[in-house]
Amino acid sequence: MNAAAGTPPVIVVGMDGSDPSKRALRWAADQATLTGAELKIVTTWEYPPTLGWAPPYPSDFDPDAEARKAQAEAVDSVLHDEPGVARQLVVTEGHPAFVLTEAAKGAVLLVVGSRGHGAFAGMLLGSVSEYCAAHAPCPVVVVRHPDDAA
Repeated sequence: MNAAAGTPPVIVVGMDGSDPSKRALRWAADQATLTGAELKIVTTWEYPPTLGWAPPYPSDFDPDAEARKAQAEAVDSVLHDEPGVARQLVVTEGHPAFVLTEAAKGAVLLVVGSRGHGAFAGMLLGSVSEYCAAHAPCPVVVVRHPDDAA
C-alpha cells in the first residue's frame, strides 16, 4: 500500500492479445495477488501507417471498439477464474512503447511480453519490450516464452 495516497500499488501490463502478452498478464496477475496490487491492463491501437494516398476506411470502422473487444476477450481468457484480482482496463490510441511507459508513471512495475503481434519470428525481445526496459519510470519485467533460448 502506498501510505501517502492510501491506494494499492499498481502493476501496468501491456496486452495486445498475443500469446506473449497473455503470459505477461498471467505473470502480472500472480504478482498482483502476492503483493495486493491492482492491475492496469493497457491495450493500444493505431491507424495503419500509409505513404501518400490511403484507401478509405469502412464507415463502421471503429478501431477503439475493436481493441476494447479484443482486450476484454484476452483478459477474460487469462483471468476468468480470478475475480479477486483488481483490474482497470485501458484502451488508447498510440504507439504501445510510448503509451506503456507513460502509463507506468507512478506504477510499481511494468510487465510486458517478450514479443507481440509485430515481432519477427526468432526475436527474443521485441522493440516494444526493449523500449520499455530502457525508458520506463519503474522496474520492468519482460516475460519470455519458455522455449526462448537462454
